[in-house]
Amino acid sequence: MAENYSFKNREDLTEYIKSEIINTTEALEILQCTRQNLNNLVQRGVLNPIKDLPRDRLFFKEDIVKRKNDMDMKVNK
Repeated sequence: MAENYSFKNREDLTEYIKSEIINTTEALEILQCTRQNLNNLVQRGVLNPIKDLPRDRLFFKEDIVKRKNDMDMKVNK
């Protein structure tokens, strides 16, 4: 499941990070949930942050979008 990434230069890496890595606030906007709910998802292991910072977390955007789609599918059943 692990993917290998290769970047030609620093600019490519920077663009990847800008487009594919999001912080807690952006995750909350996508998931349309509270910070408490997001913290609960992390504590239960449903979502795994890339990095925990003192007042923020970083996530892969793909993981957050997938979780949102899963949540939407449950609601639409």
